[in-house]
Amino acid sequence: MTYDEVLTIAQQLSPNDKARLLEEISGALRRDLTQTETKKPKRSLLGLWEGISVSEADIDEARREMWGNFPREDIWMIASIKISYPSSPG
Repeated sequence: MTYDEVLTIAQQLSPNDKARLLEEISGALRRDLTQTETKKPKRSLLGLWEGISVSEADIDEARREMWGNFPREDIWMIASIKISYPSSPG
């Protein structure tokens, strides 16, 4: 049976039967795709930092750079502003 023949028959179905057919076909397709997928092997992270040395001083310096200006004055000022909303009538 060809695709066009199946499509012609499916178009003659009631809306409920079309929905049932769609559920059945999508489930079968999902199973087929998961069985045929080739799963890539996960890359090992063992030895990722080999040859790279990060000292405690390097980490401390990076922390100082990241957190050096926190909390910033301009952000603190914005966060402390209270917003008042007009009261609703009634």
